[in-house]
Amino acid sequence: MLVATCAVDYSGRLAAHLPMAKRLVMVKADGSVSVHSEGGAYKPLNWMSPPCTLEINHQPLDDDLVEVWTVTNRGSDQLRIAIHEIESDQQYDLGVDPGLVKDGVEKHLQELLAARPEQLRPGLRLVQREYFTAIGPVDLLCRSDSGYVAVEIKRRGEIAGVEQLTRYLELIRRDPLMGQVEGILAAQIIKPQARTLARDRGIECVIVDYDDLRGIEPADDRLF
Repeated sequence: MLVATCAVDYSGRLAAHLPMAKRLVMVKADGSVSVHSEGGAYKPLNWMSPPCTLEINHQPLDDDLVEVWTVTNRGSDQLRIAIHEIESDQQYDLGVDPGLVKDGVEKHLQELLAARPEQLRPGLRLVQREYFTAIGPVDLLCRSDSGYVAVEIKRRGEIAGVEQLTRYLELIRRDPLMGQVEGILAAQIIKPQARTLARDRGIECVIVDYDDLRGIEPADDRLF
């Protein structure tokens, strides 16, 4: 990571110029080079994607410059970074990145509801997670006092989720040992169109609170 006063010129399919100013230049292990300003969030002012080569001239012809970086990609596009003054030049090994882990995805909701199926309906008991059908597994198969209940879990309940659960129910109900199986669509948000279709198909819709399932108190103040 280089913090330096520099000017940047890009030449290739088009030409672009950044006048002399203090900027952050990042060179990553994959070979990419990007130039950032104080603002603009994650988006760089200019960049060169890998594969590319970086050549550093420590003796530029211009006496006002400390060094000049020339970044060239496979298509011969060039990014020329003329450095006037260097304030910081640091190198860090970040190691292997584990990747982005999203919080609140369907898998986590499934795990939480499998542990507490009574949150969907009082008296509901888990029989099996990922109950197999010929077209794929339904998220939860539960048991109530009146029979079996197939549960499909989504972050957003939409028409596609209702259709998916309908197909699962049709296949599960073909098993004479299962009897008449009920269906529940559980989601953090359920669209009105999905509710209407679910009601028509005899499927129950249940809104689940992810924070409540995790035992997290809401941020807003309560009197009781």
